[in-house]
Amino acid sequence: MLGFLEGNVWKILLGVNYVLVIFFSVFIVLKNKNPVKTLSYIFVLAVLPFVGLLVYYFFGQDYRKDKIFEKKYLLDDDRLRKWKDKISLNKEERDDLESLFGEGIFKVYRLLKNNERAVLTFDNEVNILINGEEKFKHLRKDLEAAKEHIHLEYFVVFDDELGESIIDLLCKKAEEGVVVRLIYDDVGSDISSKNKKRLTKSGVQHFAFLPVLFSNSTSKLNYRDHRKIVVIDGEIGYVGGINVDQKYDNSFDNEKYWRDTHLRITGGAVGALQSSFILSWNFVSKEEQEIEAALLPKEKPNTKEPVAIQMAASGPDSDWANIMEAIFCMINTAKDRVLITTPYFMPNDSILTALTTAARSGVAVKIIIPYESDSWAAQYATDSYIEECLRSGIKIFRYHKGFVHAKTLVIDDMFTSIGTANMDYRSFSMNFEINALLYNREVNQQMGNQFQLDLEDCEEVDLERWENRGLKRKLKESFSRLWAPLL
Repeated sequence: MLGFLEGNVWKILLGVNYVLVIFFSVFIVLKNKNPVKTLSYIFVLAVLPFVGLLVYYFFGQDYRKDKIFEKKYLLDDDRLRKWKDKISLNKEERDDLESLFGEGIFKVYRLLKNNERAVLTFDNEVNILINGEEKFKHLRKDLEAAKEHIHLEYFVVFDDELGESIIDLLCKKAEEGVVVRLIYDDVGSDISSKNKKRLTKSGVQHFAFLPVLFSNSTSKLNYRDHRKIVVIDGEIGYVGGINVDQKYDNSFDNEKYWRDTHLRITGGAVGALQSSFILSWNFVSKEEQEIEAALLPKEKPNTKEPVAIQMAASGPDSDWANIMEAIFCMINTAKDRVLITTPYFMPNDSILTALTTAARSGVAVKIIIPYESDSWAAQYATDSYIEECLRSGIKIFRYHKGFVHAKTLVIDDMFTSIGTANMDYRSFSMNFEINALLYNREVNQQMGNQFQLDLEDCEEVDLERWENRGLKRKLKESFSRLWAPLL
């Protein structure tokens, strides 16, 4: 018997593997999830013995999600209800909103209000910050001026030269008596033990979001905190695509130019950023910090052109894909133009259908993506969607000046989205994301002008030339597209 086992060990292991594959395949099918994602996991299990099981263990199971986030969702729902019920539009404001913005935008407001009671505030002043060098110039100044508290939540915090300068500032302010709280994603970030000890010694409270073992080698584990939020004294807020990493700042001697977009906000919308941060803080710290008046904006900004903003937050702790649904809703109501800038274009079926339908109905749909991605798999998966888009009348532009990391959406003459969510499966359904939805003609025009400037550094993709790109490349694209729900 022992001899038989020794001589057939690989056959036995393969047999066990495929018994498990059959079991998990049935389990996956019974979950009734997205068919593309379902088939992707079954494909991986079937063609990659042992490796497929590991991939499914790390990426495919929802039991961890349910266990981790069920309690968080219930607590957050109660806290948000108490706070957001205090800030709601009266009938006169709702009528003004519909008449001023139109039915399409009013539908997005109602969607997010019904999904997560997302607050819409009219009293905001915004600065659109182009690239990291502009963002960090403003951020350092605001951090220096902080008097009460500093709250930061980032997907990426590196202690390179730029990161060290921010850490120095945080330690300095904490030593001055300012309450400093920092959340960093354990997979996306890399902070040395030395700097973590320095933060703690200075009084900076800091926690990793969902710590994992071997974070350096598990860069795509599920349920990551992809948000980039800063709130200072409850009065100033930052949100957008720029992380704490010097490659985002072109004033450093980087190998590649980095094109990104961020927002600096004062006004009522800072309260929505603050509430989002506090809920994350309570989750990572196991504290019970209330969303209290002292942490929220106290004065309205003195601006002649206030901007209406609604924050759309989404993540695996929510019943609804809030950001994806808001984008879907706005694309479907677009009449003139849809301008998208995204580093990763792997849309789900709903968004892809909305875009191609809009283009075929006469809406000018233009998309900027990187000429060269920072991930070969993401590059080929993105490229797999180009031909279908071009055939539908969508214009695709590949940014060649460097790497475009901005996540922006401009629709018609009123609606703009700037935030953290990419146009891909992971941002829509797995990661914690937050986007600022801005209902303002001036902001819309400014972002439309920026889109035109970025086009000067792009190459438009020609359909005929793209169709002749070669079988080998097409095979790489098709294979990578199978992995798109996992990337």
